[in-house]
Amino acid sequence: MRHAAHKAAKVSNERFSVAKALFTSSRGSHTAKAVRMVQLANGEGAVVGLEPAVAEKLNEVAPMSRRAMREAARVAGRRSAFMASASLAALVGTAATAMAVGQQNASEMTFADNATTTTQMKRVSDNAASRSESRSGLDALASTSNSGDWQLGETSSSMDANLLSKSIADNPNVAVLMDQDAGLLPSGFNPNHDTGDTGNDYPYGQCTWWAYTRRAQLGLPAGSHFGNARSWGDSARALGYWVDNTARHVGDIVVFAPGQQGADSYYGHVAIVEEVNADGSIKISESNVKGLGVISDRTFTAQEASQLTYIHY
Repeated sequence: MRHAAHKAAKVSNERFSVAKALFTSSRGSHTAKAVRMVQLANGEGAVVGLEPAVAEKLNEVAPMSRRAMREAARVAGRRSAFMASASLAALVGTAATAMAVGQQNASEMTFADNATTTTQMKRVSDNAASRSESRSGLDALASTSNSGDWQLGETSSSMDANLLSKSIADNPNVAVLMDQDAGLLPSGFNPNHDTGDTGNDYPYGQCTWWAYTRRAQLGLPAGSHFGNARSWGDSARALGYWVDNTARHVGDIVVFAPGQQGADSYYGHVAIVEEVNADGSIKISESNVKGLGVISDRTFTAQEASQLTYIHY
């Protein structure tokens, strides 16, 4: 006798157990759970006993078939491409608009520098020449001449002897005289020789006193101890003075030998040249000829002047 097995209960597809579908441990794509979940995802069924919102959410995350997944990917790709194209178009449009506005603003913009002042240049006179006007030759415009005398300052007398002289003399007045005597000076002449000048030690009113005094007024040296008038030439020559028999400049010391031209027969006489004339004659100033301390003058012809001795510098 066969024992009959219990008859399996029939279960309707529509009454499929949710617990079995969700919690049965199974593998493969053809299990009851997988098939039912696909049906639910495709809208062919609904989870029984769940709230509609929960069921809808489960339907969204439920496993999909490979075909559904490919279709979803294609839709998502098309959506992404459309969004990217739209975004790019919007970006290009925005950039083009910004460039157009920028160009318009740049064309209308005016730059100003508050620290700069623009000055309108005006013609000085109607006679002023410009680049577009013809010009007269330089010869026609010249108003000066290359002929005439040149003066330094108001008169030539304002010249500085220190600037004019080429001499090495320490005394500027001697330097000027040396320039005038260029080529006539004795060989090896030293303009900076010892002058022997330590002050006027000659007796007041004598001819020697006046000769020293007048030389000092003219800025020329004279020895303080030349001795008697007759020895002045030798004393000066011994110190390096230029001594000869030719009157050359105002300020030269004239030495008379004893008895010469009325000089004292023992002491001789000295005086100062005040003028040297073109014919060789000279005019002198002297003291003690007409009285002690009395200054007087005399004139000698060129012949007479050539017989006298002169101390220059």
